[in-house]
Amino acid sequence: MANIYTIEDLLIGKPYNSYSLIGEIVEAEPHPKSVYFANATPYLVRVRGEGAEYHYRTIAVKDIA
Repeated sequence: MANIYTIEDLLIGKPYNSYSLIGEIVEAEPHPKSVYFANATPYLVRVRGEGAEYHYRTIAVKDIA
């Protein structure tokens, strides 16, 4: 039997790197607001930064059809 994962499960624990923040994704959920990305689904992620502070960021997960 195959393992079944959600996008949220796959995002949690992954590194997050941007120009302003380096850390690890600790929470993920479909974005509660209407945010448009062409051919992608927006997710709101909570990132634990290097100094143990938490930040929220919007990311896009590419839709594969």
